[in-house]
Amino acid sequence: MKARVQWLDGRAFVGETGSGHAVVMDGAPESGGRNIGVRPMEMLLLGLGGCTAFDIVMILERMREKVTGLDITLDGERATEDPKVYTRVKLVYKVTGRKLKPANVERAVNLSAEKYCSATAMFAKSAVIEHSFEIIEEGEAQGA
Repeated sequence: MKARVQWLDGRAFVGETGSGHAVVMDGAPESGGRNIGVRPMEMLLLGLGGCTAFDIVMILERMREKVTGLDITLDGERATEDPKVYTRVKLVYKVTGRKLKPANVERAVNLSAEKYCSATAMFAKSAVIEHSFEIIEEGEAQGA
């Protein structure tokens, strides 16, 4: 797996992946950035979310669960001193589907966290990782 990061100007950079995709990263204005892209440390959280989301959907589909949606909220806390690594990350999975079995959703979350998600394994070197999940029956009113 390869990637390339090029400096644009100020604190803005463009990252290009070996698979041909690009993303703009930038810093906050108080750090000399123009706020035109995602912060690099936010990208790490997004990577963690994407990695575990991939696992959850695949595992639930293999279990023949009727999953129709997945929303993961990540809340990361960082050290106060350099290097400001993540020290705690809380993931909340909202899994939507038809008659999902709670035991299977819990198993999918645990399998991702403990076996399959490479990003979780890396984050766990410096951070406490917390997981919780909520099952939403497809068609239920949300936010009511």
